[in-house]
Amino acid sequence: MEIAVLRLKPNQDRRLRAGHLWIYSNEVDTQVTPLKSFEVGEPVVVQNAKGKFLGHGYVNPNSLICGRLVSRDPEHPLEQSLIVHRLKIALALRERYYAQPYYRLVFGEADGLPGLVVDRYGDHLVAQLTTAGMEAIRDDVLAALLKVLKPVSVLWRNDSSIRELEGLDRYIEVAHGDVPERVQVIEGGCRFEVSPSEGQKTGWFFDQAANRDLLMPQVGGKTVLDVCSYVGAWGVRAAATGAESVTCVDVSKAALEQVEANAALNGVADKVKTLRADAFDALKQLKASGEKYDVVVLDPPAFIKRKKDLKEGTLAYRRLNEAAMGLLSKDGLLVTASCSFHMDRDNLLRTVQQAGRHADRHLQLVQVGQQSPDHPVHPAIVETAYLKAFYLRVLPTM
Repeated sequence: MEIAVLRLKPNQDRRLRAGHLWIYSNEVDTQVTPLKSFEVGEPVVVQNAKGKFLGHGYVNPNSLICGRLVSRDPEHPLEQSLIVHRLKIALALRERYYAQPYYRLVFGEADGLPGLVVDRYGDHLVAQLTTAGMEAIRDDVLAALLKVLKPVSVLWRNDSSIRELEGLDRYIEVAHGDVPERVQVIEGGCRFEVSPSEGQKTGWFFDQAANRDLLMPQVGGKTVLDVCSYVGAWGVRAAATGAESVTCVDVSKAALEQVEANAALNGVADKVKTLRADAFDALKQLKASGEKYDVVVLDPPAFIKRKKDLKEGTLAYRRLNEAAMGLLSKDGLLVTASCSFHMDRDNLLRTVQQAGRHADRHLQLVQVGQQSPDHPVHPAIVETAYLKAFYLRVLPTM
């Protein structure tokens, strides 16, 4: 079958030649290849202004990012065999870093499969299709997953708001096998149970695993406050590693019920207590009660989802960090993270430093973290590098 051509304007192929995979609608030569002539999710051959082959990809004429490359080899268009190949390469990376099968198996563009995310919970997979191009070949994606991984079950977790940018409906649907109500995660010697269909993301935040590993050697005998705890990944691990006591704070009743279940599962229920409240309200409440902690972990959701939210979101990060510093002991440790892409590393550190000045605290940056290796960064696509974590010693000013 002949594949349609998507041609770019003169000099609009520079980013693609530098390694990027996205094509914006204003880069397309619509006189030669009108966007309205394409079907949503249609596979295309991408050419430069002179008709030179740049790669195979897919198109969505209704989206600002109207195209994405999937292959730079003329002999390998977007089909099941290419997906199988990409999955095998992705799997090899994860098996290099992880002794057990609990990780993000596919991280979209960084793994050469833009629009596809797959999380692995042992024999169970939870997959997200975030673009029309991937949605159009979901049967091929499923067949490739079954061939490479042979999972017991696969769940389509296609309920992300990002699908709306592609004009796609949201849905959650069993793709293969019987998906259990709870799946297991093993991390740092601890066992957790999460819901693949009802939890945040696909049920677990694999991207913070390496950052949690960094913290654990420092929690022995300490009191720990885990803010925005979700199901207790930071807090329960800290308790199991030797923390004296842990308080997990989250606004979700269901999440905190799972914190308690996971604490019991790991034999540390007596060390872990929960507080249901908004993060800002909880910190204010704990301050009023005179509570102090040796370690405070801040792992909030993204305060800055769009560039126009930068000013308001930056203020929220400053306020949250300032409030947390007020709960730390005289020589405490603050672990503060941001998953907001638009809040870059330098800006986050500057914001936390400003919070320290407002709180009359002296800060020492002792460690820096980023997303785990199952979320590799594509060097040409800055959007794939989104997670930052700082480990700061917080001291009184003198």
